[in-house]
Amino acid sequence: MGRISQSVLLGAIKAVQEMTADEKLRLADEIFSLQPNLLGAVLALRGLGVPAAKQEFALEMLLLCFQAMMESGLTWPLITVVEQENQMQRHTTLLRFFESLDGRSEQKNCIREYIDAHPEPELLAWVMMQSRDWLLKSAPEESDKYVLLAVANFVSCIAYVPLPVERPPRIQ
Repeated sequence: MGRISQSVLLGAIKAVQEMTADEKLRLADEIFSLQPNLLGAVLALRGLGVPAAKQEFALEMLLLCFQAMMESGLTWPLITVVEQENQMQRHTTLLRFFESLDGRSEQKNCIREYIDAHPEPELLAWVMMQSRDWLLKSAPEESDKYVLLAVANFVSCIAYVPLPVERPPRIQ
């Protein structure tokens, strides 16, 4: 089980889906305050040629991921640019490996093993399903890959960022 349980994820999904535009703006302000580098990843999409409508999907996924982080009740450290770059490099390496198995029976097995062993399987599954649905509904563009990489990187950063160790209070 991951840091973000299925019940927490479902609560976060419901909360974000029911938010008004003003509430989403306040949540984005909170992300800017607590996890500015994650928000920066969405804002950087514009510079990569991603149309505003497609940037909106990445922002929606970030809102959900952040809401789930907050509802988990855990103390989350700042996800740094270095952590994002490390996770992006890890993710890119995995994608290249999966691609190298193109058409071979091992490809599906390796992907299944990756998903099964992922520290945040529920969050990963939900984000990937949303990404698949988004791709099916939108006109394909070369820049879609940047959106998908950013969204997958949110999940990886959440899954792998080391949480601070909470020490029990000392008895005096």
